[in-house]
Amino acid sequence: MKQGFIKTAAGTPKIKVADCIHNADQAIALIREMEHQKAKIMVLPELCITGYTCGDLFWQDRLLYSAKEQLLRIVRDTADVNALIFIGLPIEADGKLYNAAAAFSQGKILGMVPKTHIPSYREFYEGRHFASGPETARWLEINGEQIPFGTNQLFRCSSVPGLAVAAEICEDLWAPNPPSVSHALAGATVIVNLSASDEETGKDEYRSGLVTSQAARLICGYLYATAGEGESTTDLVFGGHNLISENGKLLAEAERFKNETVYADIDIQRLISERRKMTTYPAQSGHGYYVSDFSLTVEETKLDRYFDPQPFVPSRKEDRDKRCDEILNIQTMGLKKRLEHTNCKNAVIGISGGLDSTLALLVTARAFDILGKDRKEITAVTMPCFGTTDRTYQNACELTRCLGAELREIDIKEAVTLHLRDIGHDIEVHDVTYENAQARERTQVLMNVANQAGGMVIGTGDLSELALGWATYNGDHMSMYGVNASVPKTLVRHLVKYFADTCQDEKLSGILLDVLDTPVSPELLPPKDGMISQKTEDLVGPYELHDFYLYYMLRVGFSPAKIYRIAQKAFQGLYDTETIKKWLIIFYRRFFSQQFKRSCLPDGPKIGSVAVSPRGDWRMPSDACVRIWMDELEQL
Repeated sequence: MKQGFIKTAAGTPKIKVADCIHNADQAIALIREMEHQKAKIMVLPELCITGYTCGDLFWQDRLLYSAKEQLLRIVRDTADVNALIFIGLPIEADGKLYNAAAAFSQGKILGMVPKTHIPSYREFYEGRHFASGPETARWLEINGEQIPFGTNQLFRCSSVPGLAVAAEICEDLWAPNPPSVSHALAGATVIVNLSASDEETGKDEYRSGLVTSQAARLICGYLYATAGEGESTTDLVFGGHNLISENGKLLAEAERFKNETVYADIDIQRLISERRKMTTYPAQSGHGYYVSDFSLTVEETKLDRYFDPQPFVPSRKEDRDKRCDEILNIQTMGLKKRLEHTNCKNAVIGISGGLDSTLALLVTARAFDILGKDRKEITAVTMPCFGTTDRTYQNACELTRCLGAELREIDIKEAVTLHLRDIGHDIEVHDVTYENAQARERTQVLMNVANQAGGMVIGTGDLSELALGWATYNGDHMSMYGVNASVPKTLVRHLVKYFADTCQDEKLSGILLDVLDTPVSPELLPPKDGMISQKTEDLVGPYELHDFYLYYMLRVGFSPAKIYRIAQKAFQGLYDTETIKKWLIIFYRRFFSQQFKRSCLPDGPKIGSVAVSPRGDWRMPSDACVRIWMDELEQL
């Protein structure tokens, strides 16, 4: 439960219809199994103690008495379990029968939540036996104890900040206005659903869609436990299709017809953060809700959930290709609009033979095609200097020719040498002045070439470089439109690869693949034996780590300790803990110290949920202090 993670479980015991004693035995065994897996929120199905398919046996006093008796046994026999548990049973109140969820923890019944929407259509005839439950909680006596009974209840954990659980039952989710809506607005971060949804062809997809969409709409964790094997098959079959979702992401799904228990780690902190950032999500108001507090012994949850080491890149090729095509279209349409609006006759790009400038040139060619403009009006400028290698130079030239753009070569060695002499800098001292003089000279050349041609300079820098400040201020940092500004480095590679795979031009594909195989480098230091001597990732660290840090810092707002913890899991076997910590420290230092570069970025299209434009997603003072983040990093 530390750092907001809490392990949850949704399971289906194999029951016998109307045999409450057997069903209680199975429920207790399942709870013990969930306890062994360290689950802290456990959900069992609707009417689990009796079975959902009892029919008119629900009118039998003996069944109702046995159900209540066995609930008390389950509560008593699991009193040592450190969890909040929900189980379904029929309960009588005020002369009516209700389909209810009992919530209990450590030997105490906390509340009874009745079903609101009672289906009596098609195969369902619950209205024959059950009444719709009241919203406002009132008191119900069970075994001499006064138990709150009503729909509007929250079960709040005093030992886990932000953890508040509410329940709805089966049809409640399928109704136009599910109770879970008001539960979430009252502060529930986890919704449990005790269900008995029968199987029909294709219904599983609809069901999982309902669960995930409700979790997304409410920004909550959603646990769905449904009836399975053991229910009567007179007319219906139940599949035990248990589901756990978090904010629209399906974390766990049971294989149907196997009564499989599913487990997932829900991140309460992340849910709270998402709600806090979304200005259209109302402030919580628990007016009219009865709140039952419970406490759990705080432990470090063993994380079972998967953390993708490349959160910006879909893992499935089909999804990745679709994402790449979408991003290329967003970049292209953004540039197309800017070219149209400014009536630019020409686009100017500094082409280095590296990934970023390659992607920018590809996007520009696409924009010109859509506009019906001749690609000859694209000027790709190669500006060899002290660090240029033959490999990158040749790739830059061949790529430009292959795309049909105009190639201009402007050697800047003499201009940079003269400038360094003018400012009294020894050309043999290869420091930041030596490097940045080249970057600024290249930008000056591009700007002036654009003025000559009546065009605009297309920026090539990507999101990862902007986050780290890996750009020369007023050098490659500046352009007239930055098409890559919100594309992370890990995604740039896939965009170029997608273009290589789909361009249907063998020569172009070969050039792109060689660009992909070239080490990332600014090429500002002289090569050694003709090879690149300055590799970016040796200096600032692996981009896959920095992109991971960037995603979880900006998109989710995680603390350094939490990012460190999940990075260890995501990159297990790839990087050791010291390496992860080393580059995480550097990430925070650079991110805070380089905000001044992000505060004056050129325009560029947003393509994903993480961006650093000062006009859009990220507004941060350039002199913000990193101290409290570094303090936490030092304690790791």
